[in-house]
Amino acid sequence: MRSFRIGSLFGIPIKLDLTFLLVLPLFAYLIGTQIGQVAELLNAGLAAEIDTGVISAGLMPWALGLTAAIGLFIGVVLHELGHSLTAQRFGFPIDSITLWLFGGIAAFSEMPENWRQELTIAVAGPIVSILVGIGSYALFSVTPASLSGARFVLGYLAILNVALAFFNMIPAFPMDGGRVLRALLARNQPYARATQQAASIGKLFAIAMGLFGLLSFNIILIGVAFFVFIAASSEAQQVTMKAAFQDITVSDIMTPVSDLHTIDPDATIAKLIQRMFTERHTGYPVVESDGFEGERLVGLVTLSDARAIEPVERDAYTVEDVMTTDLETITPDSDAMTAIERMQKHDIGRLLVVEDDDLVGLISRTDVMTALDIVQQSGAAAFSGRPGTAD
Repeated sequence: MRSFRIGSLFGIPIKLDLTFLLVLPLFAYLIGTQIGQVAELLNAGLAAEIDTGVISAGLMPWALGLTAAIGLFIGVVLHELGHSLTAQRFGFPIDSITLWLFGGIAAFSEMPENWRQELTIAVAGPIVSILVGIGSYALFSVTPASLSGARFVLGYLAILNVALAFFNMIPAFPMDGGRVLRALLARNQPYARATQQAASIGKLFAIAMGLFGLLSFNIILIGVAFFVFIAASSEAQQVTMKAAFQDITVSDIMTPVSDLHTIDPDATIAKLIQRMFTERHTGYPVVESDGFEGERLVGLVTLSDARAIEPVERDAYTVEDVMTTDLETITPDSDAMTAIERMQKHDIGRLLVVEDDDLVGLISRTDVMTALDIVQQSGAAAFSGRPGTAD
Protein backbone atom coordinates (compact mmCIF):
# COMPACT_ATOMS: atom_id res chain seq x y z
CA MET A 1 0.00 0.00 0.00
CA ARG A 2 1.15 3.55 -0.76
CA SER A 3 0.82 5.48 2.46
CA PHE A 4 2.09 8.56 4.22
CA ARG A 5 2.57 9.25 7.91
CA ILE A 6 0.26 11.74 9.62
CA GLY A 7 1.49 11.39 13.20
CA SER A 8 1.95 8.87 15.98
CA LEU A 9 0.20 7.61 19.10
CA PHE A 10 2.08 5.95 21.97
CA GLY A 11 5.13 5.87 19.71
CA ILE A 12 3.29 3.98 16.94
CA PRO A 13 3.31 5.73 13.53
CA ILE A 14 -0.18 6.41 12.14
CA LYS A 15 -0.38 6.32 8.35
CA LEU A 16 -2.99 7.03 5.70
CA ASP A 17 -3.11 4.88 2.59
CA LEU A 18 -4.11 6.65 -0.61
CA THR A 19 -7.23 4.48 -0.84
CA PHE A 20 -8.44 6.03 2.42
CA LEU A 21 -8.71 9.38 0.63
CA LEU A 22 -11.25 7.71 -1.66
CA VAL A 23 -13.29 5.84 0.93
CA LEU A 24 -13.63 8.72 3.41
CA PRO A 25 -15.68 10.96 1.06
CA LEU A 26 -17.60 7.87 -0.09
CA PHE A 27 -18.61 7.09 3.49
CA ALA A 28 -19.49 10.74 4.10
CA TYR A 29 -21.69 10.70 0.97
CA LEU A 30 -23.44 7.45 1.92
CA ILE A 31 -24.16 8.69 5.45
CA GLY A 32 -25.35 12.03 4.11
CA THR A 33 -27.76 10.47 1.61
CA GLN A 34 -29.27 8.19 4.27
CA ILE A 35 -29.35 10.71 7.11
CA GLY A 36 -33.14 10.82 7.34
CA GLN A 37 -33.56 7.05 7.52
CA VAL A 38 -30.74 6.68 10.04
CA ALA A 39 -32.17 9.46 12.21
CA GLU A 40 -35.54 7.70 12.28
CA LEU A 41 -33.84 4.46 13.39
CA LEU A 42 -31.99 6.33 16.15
CA ASN A 43 -35.23 7.98 17.25
CA ALA A 44 -36.95 4.59 17.39
CA GLY A 45 -34.10 2.63 18.96
CA LEU A 46 -32.44 5.15 21.25
CA ALA A 47 -35.26 7.65 21.77
CA ALA A 48 -32.84 10.19 20.27
CA GLU A 49 -35.47 12.91 19.62
CA ILE A 50 -33.50 14.07 16.57
CA ASP A 51 -35.24 16.72 14.46
CA THR A 52 -34.91 15.24 10.95
CA GLY A 53 -35.90 18.54 9.41
CA VAL A 54 -32.94 20.32 11.01
CA ILE A 55 -30.31 17.73 10.06
CA SER A 56 -31.66 17.38 6.51
CA ALA A 57 -31.57 21.09 5.67
CA GLY A 58 -29.02 22.63 3.29
CA LEU A 59 -25.47 21.34 3.61
CA MET A 60 -26.12 19.83 7.05
CA PRO A 61 -26.39 16.20 5.76
CA TRP A 62 -22.96 16.39 4.14
CA ALA A 63 -21.34 18.10 7.14
CA LEU A 64 -22.77 15.49 9.50
CA GLY A 65 -21.88 12.70 7.07
CA LEU A 66 -18.25 13.83 6.98
CA THR A 67 -18.12 14.25 10.76
CA ALA A 68 -19.57 10.78 11.33
CA ALA A 69 -17.20 9.23 8.78
CA ILE A 70 -14.17 10.85 10.46
CA GLY A 71 -15.46 9.72 13.85
CA LEU A 72 -15.88 6.18 12.56
CA PHE A 73 -12.28 6.03 11.36
CA ILE A 74 -11.06 7.49 14.65
CA GLY A 75 -12.84 4.53 16.22
CA VAL A 76 -10.98 2.23 13.82
CA VAL A 77 -7.64 3.74 14.90
CA LEU A 78 -8.56 3.18 18.55
CA HIS A 79 -9.56 -0.39 17.69
CA GLU A 80 -6.13 -1.04 16.14
CA LEU A 81 -4.45 0.68 19.09
CA GLY A 82 -6.16 -1.87 21.30
CA HIS A 83 -4.43 -4.64 19.39
CA SER A 84 -1.14 -2.78 19.18
CA LEU A 85 -0.74 -1.73 22.81
CA THR A 86 -1.65 -5.23 23.97
CA ALA A 87 0.91 -6.70 21.59
CA GLN A 88 3.55 -4.28 22.86
CA ARG A 89 2.79 -5.38 26.41
CA PHE A 90 3.80 -8.89 25.34
CA GLY A 91 6.99 -7.56 23.75
CA PHE A 92 5.92 -7.50 20.08
CA PRO A 93 6.87 -4.22 18.34
CA ILE A 94 4.35 -2.56 16.00
CA ASP A 95 5.66 -1.02 12.77
CA SER A 96 2.61 1.19 12.15
CA ILE A 97 -1.16 1.52 12.02
CA THR A 98 -2.49 2.28 8.55
CA LEU A 99 -5.96 3.47 7.58
CA TRP A 100 -6.96 2.22 4.16
CA LEU A 101 -9.89 1.19 1.97
CA PHE A 102 -11.33 -1.43 4.32
CA GLY A 103 -10.57 0.13 7.69
CA GLY A 104 -7.31 -0.21 9.58
CA ILE A 105 -4.31 -2.52 9.76
CA ALA A 106 -1.79 -2.80 12.57
CA ALA A 107 1.51 -3.97 11.06
CA PHE A 108 3.13 -6.42 13.47
CA SER A 109 6.88 -7.00 13.20
CA GLU A 110 6.26 -10.53 14.46
CA MET A 111 3.08 -12.46 15.17
CA PRO A 112 2.75 -14.24 18.54
CA GLU A 113 2.66 -18.04 18.39
CA ASN A 114 1.58 -18.42 22.02
CA TRP A 115 -2.17 -19.04 21.83
CA ARG A 116 -2.94 -17.13 25.04
CA GLN A 117 -1.08 -14.06 23.78
CA GLU A 118 -2.79 -14.16 20.40
CA LEU A 119 -6.20 -14.61 22.02
CA THR A 120 -5.63 -11.59 24.28
CA ILE A 121 -4.33 -9.43 21.41
CA ALA A 122 -7.21 -10.45 19.13
CA VAL A 123 -10.01 -9.62 21.58
CA ALA A 124 -8.41 -6.32 22.65
CA GLY A 125 -9.55 -4.53 19.48
CA PRO A 126 -13.25 -5.43 19.71
CA ILE A 127 -13.23 -4.64 23.44
CA VAL A 128 -11.91 -1.14 22.66
CA SER A 129 -14.59 -0.70 19.96
CA ILE A 130 -17.31 -1.62 22.47
CA LEU A 131 -15.83 0.85 24.97
CA VAL A 132 -15.77 3.57 22.28
CA GLY A 133 -19.41 2.76 21.53
CA ILE A 134 -20.31 3.01 25.22
CA GLY A 135 -18.40 6.29 25.48
CA SER A 136 -20.23 7.68 22.43
CA TYR A 137 -23.56 6.65 23.93
CA ALA A 138 -22.66 8.29 27.25
CA LEU A 139 -21.93 11.58 25.44
CA PHE A 140 -25.11 11.13 23.39
CA SER A 141 -27.21 10.73 26.54
CA VAL A 142 -25.97 14.00 28.07
CA THR A 143 -26.21 16.05 24.85
CA PRO A 144 -29.25 18.37 24.84
CA ALA A 145 -32.10 17.41 22.50
CA SER A 146 -31.76 20.81 20.85
CA LEU A 147 -28.41 19.75 19.37
CA SER A 148 -29.85 17.34 16.84
CA GLY A 149 -26.70 17.18 14.73
CA ALA A 150 -24.46 16.24 17.65
CA ARG A 151 -26.95 13.65 18.90
CA PHE A 152 -27.12 12.13 15.41
CA VAL A 153 -23.33 11.77 15.14
CA LEU A 154 -22.87 10.40 18.66
CA GLY A 155 -25.80 7.98 18.38
CA TYR A 156 -24.54 6.81 14.99
CA LEU A 157 -21.01 6.24 16.34
CA ALA A 158 -22.34 4.42 19.42
CA ILE A 159 -24.14 1.86 17.25
CA LEU A 160 -21.44 1.60 14.53
CA ASN A 161 -18.57 0.98 16.95
CA VAL A 162 -20.45 -1.81 18.70
CA ALA A 163 -21.41 -3.24 15.29
CA LEU A 164 -17.75 -3.02 14.25
CA ALA A 165 -16.75 -5.06 17.30
CA PHE A 166 -19.26 -7.83 16.55
CA PHE A 167 -18.47 -7.86 12.81
CA ASN A 168 -14.77 -8.27 13.56
CA MET A 169 -15.53 -11.27 15.76
CA ILE A 170 -16.83 -13.26 12.79
CA PRO A 171 -14.47 -16.29 12.66
CA ALA A 172 -13.17 -15.32 9.22
CA PHE A 173 -9.39 -15.49 9.53
CA PRO A 174 -7.44 -13.15 9.51
CA MET A 175 -10.17 -10.97 11.06
CA ASP A 176 -10.18 -10.75 14.86
CA GLY A 177 -12.64 -13.59 15.23
CA GLY A 178 -10.51 -15.74 12.95
CA ARG A 179 -7.45 -15.04 15.10
CA VAL A 180 -9.43 -16.01 18.18
CA LEU A 181 -10.35 -19.23 16.39
CA ARG A 182 -6.69 -19.92 15.53
CA ALA A 183 -5.65 -19.28 19.12
CA LEU A 184 -8.21 -21.78 20.38
CA LEU A 185 -7.22 -24.35 17.76
CA ALA A 186 -3.54 -23.89 18.64
CA ARG A 187 -4.11 -24.99 22.24
CA ASN A 188 -3.86 -28.67 21.33
CA GLN A 189 -2.06 -28.79 17.96
CA PRO A 190 0.85 -27.20 16.07
CA TYR A 191 0.53 -23.50 15.26
CA ALA A 192 0.94 -24.07 11.51
CA ARG A 193 -1.84 -26.65 11.40
CA ALA A 194 -4.13 -24.39 13.44
CA THR A 195 -3.40 -21.59 10.96
CA GLN A 196 -4.28 -23.80 8.00
CA GLN A 197 -7.57 -24.80 9.59
CA ALA A 198 -8.46 -21.23 10.57
CA ALA A 199 -7.55 -20.00 7.08
CA SER A 200 -9.76 -22.65 5.45
CA ILE A 201 -12.71 -21.60 7.62
CA GLY A 202 -11.91 -17.96 6.89
CA LYS A 203 -11.99 -18.58 3.15
CA LEU A 204 -15.39 -20.28 3.46
CA PHE A 205 -16.72 -17.22 5.29
CA ALA A 206 -15.15 -14.98 2.63
CA ILE A 207 -16.96 -16.89 -0.12
CA ALA A 208 -20.24 -16.62 1.82
CA MET A 209 -19.71 -12.86 2.34
CA GLY A 210 -18.87 -12.43 -1.33
CA LEU A 211 -22.03 -14.24 -2.46
CA PHE A 212 -24.16 -12.24 -0.03
CA GLY A 213 -22.50 -9.06 -1.29
CA LEU A 214 -23.30 -10.00 -4.89
CA LEU A 215 -26.92 -10.78 -4.10
CA SER A 216 -27.36 -7.54 -2.14
CA PHE A 217 -25.25 -5.46 -4.58
CA ASN A 218 -22.96 -4.47 -1.69
CA ILE A 219 -19.61 -3.54 -3.25
CA ILE A 220 -17.95 -2.90 0.12
CA LEU A 221 -18.86 -6.37 1.41
CA ILE A 222 -17.55 -7.94 -1.80
CA GLY A 223 -14.28 -6.05 -1.33
CA VAL A 224 -13.99 -7.18 2.29
CA ALA A 225 -14.64 -10.79 1.23
CA PHE A 226 -11.94 -10.59 -1.42
CA PHE A 227 -9.47 -9.12 1.07
CA VAL A 228 -10.23 -11.81 3.69
CA PHE A 229 -9.78 -14.61 1.14
CA ILE A 230 -6.44 -13.29 -0.15
CA ALA A 231 -5.12 -12.38 3.31
CA ALA A 232 -6.07 -15.79 4.75
CA SER A 233 -4.24 -17.58 1.94
CA SER A 234 -1.19 -15.34 2.25
CA GLU A 235 -0.79 -15.64 6.02
CA ALA A 236 -1.39 -19.40 5.95
CA GLN A 237 1.37 -19.76 3.36
CA GLN A 238 3.72 -17.57 5.40
CA VAL A 239 3.17 -19.57 8.58
CA THR A 240 3.56 -22.85 6.70
CA MET A 241 6.86 -21.69 5.25
CA LYS A 242 8.09 -20.54 8.65
CA ALA A 243 7.30 -23.93 10.15
CA ALA A 244 8.87 -25.78 7.22
CA PHE A 245 12.10 -23.77 7.37
CA GLN A 246 12.57 -24.04 11.12
CA ASP A 247 16.26 -24.79 11.88
CA ILE A 248 17.17 -24.44 8.17
CA THR A 249 19.78 -21.81 7.29
CA VAL A 250 20.60 -19.91 4.13
CA SER A 251 23.65 -22.11 3.54
CA ASP A 252 21.36 -25.16 3.37
CA ILE A 253 19.41 -23.93 0.37
CA MET A 254 21.62 -21.39 -1.42
CA THR A 255 23.44 -21.92 -4.68
CA PRO A 256 27.11 -22.16 -3.60
CA VAL A 257 29.61 -19.87 -5.26
CA SER A 258 31.26 -22.81 -7.04
CA ASP A 259 28.01 -23.37 -8.97
CA LEU A 260 27.31 -19.70 -9.64
CA HIS A 261 27.49 -18.07 -13.03
CA THR A 262 29.15 -14.67 -12.64
CA ILE A 263 30.05 -11.95 -15.10
CA ASP A 264 32.82 -9.40 -15.46
CA PRO A 265 31.94 -5.68 -15.13
CA ASP A 266 33.62 -4.98 -18.49
CA ALA A 267 31.34 -7.37 -20.40
CA THR A 268 29.00 -5.68 -22.88
CA ILE A 269 25.24 -5.69 -22.44
CA ALA A 270 24.98 -7.63 -25.71
CA LYS A 271 27.20 -10.38 -24.26
CA LEU A 272 25.20 -10.35 -21.02
CA ILE A 273 21.91 -10.88 -22.83
CA GLN A 274 23.42 -13.63 -24.96
CA ARG A 275 24.58 -15.43 -21.81
CA MET A 276 21.15 -15.00 -20.21
CA PHE A 277 19.58 -16.58 -23.29
CA THR A 278 21.95 -19.57 -23.48
CA GLU A 279 22.35 -20.19 -19.72
CA ARG A 280 18.69 -19.50 -18.81
CA HIS A 281 19.55 -17.08 -15.98
CA THR A 282 18.04 -13.65 -15.30
CA GLY A 283 20.58 -12.35 -12.81
CA TYR A 284 24.35 -12.48 -12.33
CA PRO A 285 26.69 -11.43 -9.54
CA VAL A 286 29.28 -9.08 -11.01
CA VAL A 287 32.84 -9.89 -9.92
CA GLU A 288 36.25 -8.58 -10.88
CA SER A 289 39.67 -10.09 -10.38
CA ASP A 290 41.79 -8.32 -7.79
CA GLY A 291 44.98 -9.93 -9.08
CA PHE A 292 45.98 -11.59 -5.80
CA GLU A 293 43.10 -12.93 -3.73
CA GLY A 294 40.72 -14.08 -6.44
CA GLU A 295 37.45 -12.39 -7.35
CA ARG A 296 35.78 -9.48 -5.60
CA LEU A 297 32.02 -8.87 -5.61
CA VAL A 298 31.23 -5.45 -7.07
CA GLY A 299 27.57 -5.61 -8.03
CA LEU A 300 24.54 -7.47 -9.34
CA VAL A 301 23.01 -7.24 -12.80
CA THR A 302 19.56 -8.48 -13.82
CA LEU A 303 17.54 -8.80 -17.00
CA SER A 304 15.59 -5.66 -16.14
CA ASP A 305 18.88 -3.73 -15.93
CA ALA A 306 19.87 -4.98 -19.38
CA ARG A 307 16.48 -4.17 -20.90
CA ALA A 308 16.96 -0.52 -19.96
CA ILE A 309 19.50 -0.26 -22.79
CA GLU A 310 18.20 -0.01 -26.36
CA PRO A 311 19.20 -2.97 -28.59
CA VAL A 312 21.26 -0.77 -30.95
CA GLU A 313 23.37 0.50 -28.02
CA ARG A 314 24.04 -2.80 -26.21
CA ASP A 315 27.50 -3.21 -27.71
CA ALA A 316 28.48 0.24 -26.44
CA TYR A 317 27.38 -0.22 -22.82
CA THR A 318 28.96 -2.53 -20.28
CA VAL A 319 27.63 -4.37 -17.26
CA GLU A 320 29.34 -1.83 -15.03
CA ASP A 321 27.16 0.91 -16.55
CA VAL A 322 23.86 -0.72 -15.51
CA MET A 323 24.64 -3.00 -12.55
CA THR A 324 23.29 -2.43 -9.06
CA THR A 325 25.95 -1.62 -6.48
CA ASP A 326 23.58 -1.06 -3.55
CA LEU A 327 23.42 -4.77 -2.78
CA GLU A 328 21.09 -6.67 -0.49
CA THR A 329 23.20 -9.36 1.14
CA ILE A 330 22.78 -11.98 3.83
CA THR A 331 25.11 -14.24 5.78
CA PRO A 332 25.10 -18.03 5.24
CA ASP A 333 24.21 -18.75 8.88
CA SER A 334 21.04 -16.61 8.77
CA ASP A 335 17.66 -18.32 9.02
CA ALA A 336 16.14 -19.22 5.66
CA MET A 337 12.94 -17.44 6.70
CA THR A 338 14.92 -14.24 7.25
CA ALA A 339 16.07 -14.41 3.63
CA ILE A 340 12.50 -14.95 2.43
CA GLU A 341 11.17 -12.01 4.43
CA ARG A 342 13.96 -9.77 3.16
CA MET A 343 13.23 -10.68 -0.46
CA GLN A 344 9.54 -9.96 0.12
CA LYS A 345 10.23 -6.66 1.87
CA HIS A 346 12.48 -5.35 -0.91
CA ASP A 347 10.53 -7.07 -3.73
CA ILE A 348 13.63 -8.73 -5.16
CA GLY A 349 14.17 -12.20 -6.56
CA ARG A 350 17.57 -13.02 -5.09
CA LEU A 351 20.01 -12.24 -2.28
CA LEU A 352 23.77 -12.44 -2.42
CA VAL A 353 25.22 -14.54 0.38
CA VAL A 354 28.36 -12.93 1.78
CA GLU A 355 30.73 -13.97 4.55
CA ASP A 356 33.64 -11.74 5.60
CA ASP A 357 33.06 -9.61 2.46
CA ASP A 358 33.50 -12.71 0.25
CA LEU A 359 30.73 -13.98 -2.02
CA VAL A 360 29.91 -17.54 -0.92
CA GLY A 361 26.63 -18.09 -2.73
CA LEU A 362 23.26 -16.78 -3.87
CA ILE A 363 19.74 -17.56 -2.69
CA SER A 364 16.82 -17.01 -5.05
CA ARG A 365 13.06 -17.48 -4.95
CA THR A 366 13.54 -20.63 -7.03
CA ASP A 367 15.86 -22.03 -4.36
CA VAL A 368 13.27 -21.23 -1.71
CA MET A 369 10.33 -22.84 -3.50
CA THR A 370 12.33 -25.94 -4.40
CA ALA A 371 13.51 -26.30 -0.81
CA LEU A 372 9.97 -25.80 0.50
CA ASP A 373 8.71 -28.58 -1.74
CA ILE A 374 11.48 -30.93 -0.53
CA VAL A 375 10.95 -30.08 3.15
CA GLN A 376 7.19 -30.56 2.95
CA GLN A 377 7.51 -33.91 1.20
CA SER A 378 10.42 -35.41 3.12
CA GLY A 379 10.55 -33.44 6.39
CA ALA A 380 13.18 -31.01 7.64
CA ALA A 381 15.28 -33.82 9.09
CA ALA A 382 15.80 -35.24 5.62
CA PHE A 383 16.96 -31.93 4.26
CA SER A 384 20.71 -31.74 4.05
CA GLY A 385 22.09 -28.81 2.15
CA ARG A 386 20.76 -29.26 -1.37
CA PRO A 387 22.74 -27.32 -4.01
CA GLY A 388 20.57 -24.46 -5.17
CA THR A 389 19.58 -23.27 -8.60
CA ALA A 390 19.91 -19.56 -9.20
CA ASP A 391 17.32 -18.06 -11.50
